[in-house]
Amino acid sequence: MKVFLPLLLSLALSSCSQPADDTAAIKHLLEKESATWRAGDVAGHAACWHIQPYSRVLVSTGDGRALDIPPAAMLAPSPGMGQGGAAVNTNYKLHVAGNTAWVSHDEESTAKDGQKTYSYELRLLEKIDNQWKLVGQSIHLRKL
Repeated sequence: MKVFLPLLLSLALSSCSQPADDTAAIKHLLEKESATWRAGDVAGHAACWHIQPYSRVLVSTGDGRALDIPPAAMLAPSPGMGQGGAAVNTNYKLHVAGNTAWVSHDEESTAKDGQKTYSYELRLLEKIDNQWKLVGQSIHLRKL
């Protein structure tokens, strides 16, 4: 029993730390994805994504339109990408289940000219080759 107890404790501790490690890795990925988009870093942004046959990118605009963006645009965006500025993600809510996760968060984006936009975002992720990658998202622009 003396040998068995430390083994059980070690297994329990390692299984408890995994979600925290995943949570930190996912938040880091989402921060990187936001930053690379604004910086116009096409390669860095594409590295955050793994497009699947079921990937989808939906955007609800402030005027009530719904945009169904081709997921391939996350890997090879239009020239309008990267207008500078910054984004701050807050209010993270995560659910990690094995190699899949969903995350919702709020985003406040500030353009180079200081104009702010606000959104609610839902992100869908999968762990591919032990790395978290985005596979889909839904963004809903909002007014304060």
